[in-house]
Amino acid sequence: MLTALALALSLAERMIPLEFLIPIPGIKLGLANVVTMFALLFLTPKEAYAILFCRVVLAALFAGSITQLLFSLVGGTLALTMTWLLLHKQNKWFSFYGISAASAAMHNIGQVLAAMLVMQSADVIAYLPLLLISAIPMGFVTGAILDVLQKHMRHLKLTE
Repeated sequence: MLTALALALSLAERMIPLEFLIPIPGIKLGLANVVTMFALLFLTPKEAYAILFCRVVLAALFAGSITQLLFSLVGGTLALTMTWLLLHKQNKWFSFYGISAASAAMHNIGQVLAAMLVMQSADVIAYLPLLLISAIPMGFVTGAILDVLQKHMRHLKLTE
């Protein structure tokens, strides 16, 4: 069910013309990443990585390309790994907002690395500072969503 939700969010997000508000090509909120971060909180890391992998492959099959698959897989894997590492320090050093912003930054780094591989050029790294700056507000939005979701889930567990 979480894979289907992540896929639906990923496909729906492509319809949001965020570039009109923030003129950075390819920028997205990362709503599907909320699902994989949520999975890390309530499932095992193995299940969260499986959700990520299935979502990325299915999104590429339904509405993408091999290049998109590579970009999403590298970016998503780095982002999820960063989330997993920082969740162990959550409430000690990082909030969900900080974790999500760091995850968004790692996703951007992964996409630039994939672009360097595809384009066989390091020139694309010049785009990275712009992407990293965009990771802060995008991470804030996804972090806020994750914070609300986890509070509701924990409340549901307490009242069952």
